[in-house]
Amino acid sequence: MNISAGELSYYWIWGTAIVYSIALIFIVRRVPWSIVLRERGIQHLLFGSAVVLILLWQLRAGVTDYLTIYFLGITTLTLMFGWDLAVLVGSVVMLVLTLLGIESWQMLPINLVCSILIPAAVSIMVLRYVEAKLPKNFFIYMFLCAFAGAGIAVGVSGLSIALILWLDGIYSWYTIYHDYAQYLPLIMVPEGLINGIIMTGMMVFHPDWIRTFDAKAYIDDQ
Repeated sequence: MNISAGELSYYWIWGTAIVYSIALIFIVRRVPWSIVLRERGIQHLLFGSAVVLILLWQLRAGVTDYLTIYFLGITTLTLMFGWDLAVLVGSVVMLVLTLLGIESWQMLPINLVCSILIPAAVSIMVLRYVEAKLPKNFFIYMFLCAFAGAGIAVGVSGLSIALILWLDGIYSWYTIYHDYAQYLPLIMVPEGLINGIIMTGMMVFHPDWIRTFDAKAYIDDQ
């Protein structure tokens, strides 16, 4: 989901651009480029994931004149590639859609932060919390990291967009809540379900595709 109308103040646009730029510098330095450039399989997965997202993100619905919703899928990317590569893939997809005229150039920094950076950060935080506090179990990973994690991520993403619109004074909280915020739980459920189904299939048939999933720890040692 993202902001489709260019009505926000420039300090929000420049502020999110700075936040995203700082995060991008850190990510570029963190990505294991030697492995990515050496392994053709990883390159094919990255390219295939980007193509799938480009197609899925064009299937969207306009909730209001200023907001659109669509299947996000950032949690799946984060669990597959780690949050760093997930942000890069999502950013490339957002840039392609902007070049195609589907997204707004003016809203690009805000959409990059709210629709990609924030849900990727939330997804990895849920994963780290589960790894630290709970036993390594196939079903715990599947239900909490994939299903619940995706729902929480899209919920926080949507809430961040709502708060920006409210704090900038574009719309009153009543309008935002009535037109959008109260429907966030209805968006979270299918997001969690779709991400969970995709991740479950990969965990069963292609666990080697998932960077954050240790099949030996989650399955073999049970």
